[in-house]
Amino acid sequence: MKKIIKPMILVALAAVLLVGCSSKKVDDNTSGKDKGQESVTITGSNGEVVLEKPAKKVVVLEWTYAEDLLALGVQPAGMADIQEYHNWVNIDAELDKEVIDVGGRQEPNLEAIAAIEPDLIIGVGFRHDAMLKDLEKIAPTVIFNPYPEDESMDLYKEMTTTFNEIAKAVDKTDEAKKVLNELDSKYEEAKAKIEGANLKTKEVILTLAYTGPQAPEIRVFTPNSMASQIIEKIGLKNVHVPDQFEVFGSSTFNVEGLTKYEDANYLFTVQDTDNVYEKQLKDNAVWKNLNFVKEDRLYDIGADTWLYGGPLSAETMLNTIVDVMVSK
Repeated sequence: MKKIIKPMILVALAAVLLVGCSSKKVDDNTSGKDKGQESVTITGSNGEVVLEKPAKKVVVLEWTYAEDLLALGVQPAGMADIQEYHNWVNIDAELDKEVIDVGGRQEPNLEAIAAIEPDLIIGVGFRHDAMLKDLEKIAPTVIFNPYPEDESMDLYKEMTTTFNEIAKAVDKTDEAKKVLNELDSKYEEAKAKIEGANLKTKEVILTLAYTGPQAPEIRVFTPNSMASQIIEKIGLKNVHVPDQFEVFGSSTFNVEGLTKYEDANYLFTVQDTDNVYEKQLKDNAVWKNLNFVKEDRLYDIGADTWLYGGPLSAETMLNTIVDVMVSK
């Protein structure tokens, strides 16, 4: 009987050891798989960029991408042109004073960027394609193109697509979804307020004016622009239809070009230091005789309402438009 029991015990022990070894092997494999899942692939106009793990220290070379990080609760480690950012961009999220300025957006300081030892650099195509190789020597670099030539993709869609890619890079995809969902809810709230406002018309044009070489120049935003998409989402109608596709989302007019839109409401942003309405156009006969001027349907949405930003600038824009149009 003893001879029978002993082999059985040995077999049982062997089975236990085998299971133990197998379990350890599975655990090791699972651990390896988890580690593999920590890598992140983000896609920009320069193709796929693979990070070994989500980025913690990010340098942004364009304001919109700094704003995207702030919307996700992440402070950039470094950023280009911080002073001008504060002059142009009005959002609730504050940029930390410890964020390092890495020079101008057009020509950032490579040494300053390298000193930060970033995990990721985010640039914009029309400024940074030419220096991509130099940036990649410092850290993985993703470049985005906010002005795609694909006419089927409006610039609002491009903004949300890029925002989600940046969220992926810093492991904040759930937060990004929440931000965009909340923004959609705010559009609906704003739409209801516009609907209840005593407006002569809901037709509008949205403009950004500045001093040109010869005379004031006025950018009129096209339907594919991010700003125009926001206008439409809150129940207004952009009546400017360009003669051709405008990749940057706006057409440039002189004051005479505004006559065909004089029955619409005139939404505008202009810098205080270059207020063409108070200076060059103050006594301009064409300007003074436009219907929206004579009927006081001018709506100033502020010098620091940034029309090219991310979700937080979109929120600022919708809130400001509602405030000025409903209260006037």
